[in-house]
Amino acid sequence: MSESIIEAVAVEKSYPQPDGTRIQVVGATNLAIEAGKIIALLGPSGCGKSTLLRILTGLSQPSSGTLLWHGKPLNGQTPNVAIVFQSFALFPWLTVIQNVEAPLEAKGAPEVERRKRALRALDTVGLDGFETAYPKELSGGMKQRVGFARALVVEPEVLFMDEPFSALDVLTAENLRNELLELWLNKKMPTSAIFIVTHNIEEAVMLADRVMVLGRNPARVRSDFNIRLKHPRDRKSARFVELVDYIYKVMTEPDIEHILPDAETTAEIILPPGGLPKEPFKKQEAPIRTAHYQMLPHARVGGIAGLLELLRDRGGREDLFRLSEELVMDVEDLLPILEACVLLGFAHLKEGDVQITPQGVGFADADIQRRKVLFREASLDHVTILKQIDSILKRKADHSINDEFFHDILDEHFAQDEVQRQFETAMNWGRYAEIFDYDREKNLLMQAEPPASPDVSVSTQGSS
Repeated sequence: MSESIIEAVAVEKSYPQPDGTRIQVVGATNLAIEAGKIIALLGPSGCGKSTLLRILTGLSQPSSGTLLWHGKPLNGQTPNVAIVFQSFALFPWLTVIQNVEAPLEAKGAPEVERRKRALRALDTVGLDGFETAYPKELSGGMKQRVGFARALVVEPEVLFMDEPFSALDVLTAENLRNELLELWLNKKMPTSAIFIVTHNIEEAVMLADRVMVLGRNPARVRSDFNIRLKHPRDRKSARFVELVDYIYKVMTEPDIEHILPDAETTAEIILPPGGLPKEPFKKQEAPIRTAHYQMLPHARVGGIAGLLELLRDRGGREDLFRLSEELVMDVEDLLPILEACVLLGFAHLKEGDVQITPQGVGFADADIQRRKVLFREASLDHVTILKQIDSILKRKADHSINDEFFHDILDEHFAQDEVQRQFETAMNWGRYAEIFDYDREKNLLMQAEPPASPDVSVSTQGSS
């Protein structure tokens, strides 16, 4: 078995709430980052992928559990790692070579050594000749190459990458993936392991030796397996498609335990000699609770309607992998729309396929006004926060309420960065369904007149 560089043993992350309790974002998780492997971490938006990455890099302390570096607790030390970010994160006032030298300067490296190592890193990523350029002069792909060089210049033992290709166009991203793989396979990188957080399932299967899929509320490892396909990998091969389809099933059907077809060897967690360390971090005293409140997928009505129309035109059922390919959409973009359709009763998922329901067909075939009626009915049947808002507005004498009330409800169940996203999604759905109006300047929700049901003859007309 490969040597384990970083080991997370029962690490957990939770955040304090005003009432003294804590919301659990990452559940107790075990994982190991092994030498000689590319490890990909997948999961739905907001599931805690980046939080887990920050814990593994030492940027964020776990609320409980142990983080080990070569079998020993970190004890506040900084591990030899580097991170490539999604947003490039370059200093615009520095030249390319100055950006690459920045982490070495922060470590106090001599000027001559900084320059020599920076030039070598730029040559590795193919940016020699651009040393004196400024970030504003570079394309997106070149900016990310600078990010790679800046990470590699410190010669990290583990290179972490947080969705490094998602801000690039499709062709540039594909080119950079191939270049990264070439550097790795030809051992041109001064790093022993790569840990990449991604939302692109094909990217994970194309690059990784091992794939981990997270569930959410709280984050937990739902699947962890090795990929034994040789490089270069063929996207059209039966095994490649089979693995992609399996990951889609795990991510879109969180309540079902899926079995990996022709199971690969499951990745094992390497525990330190003597078993688990004893409480290296302070015990949690406040009660911990997970977010059992219904989480709305971050999808807009237009995307929901577009997907239902497409399914109706395709005969009502489609394979998720094929659908994602044809729409040129990553799972990060497609999954929230699918989840919204399922939540509203317009579609259901089964064995990696999405199938429209009779209610979904009715919505896809309806005219504009009828769609509002159907969306309102589905929302009040299935969406907890919209049912709460509708009920409260009906009971209030002035049929209005400050939005702070609902922020407080969401604060009780979600971490701070998720609260606003949940609220914005609820506002988008509720206003479309004419459950309420929203005055953003006054932060006031007001009961709206429900959309009038059109004639039966109109509501049953097709969209043709």
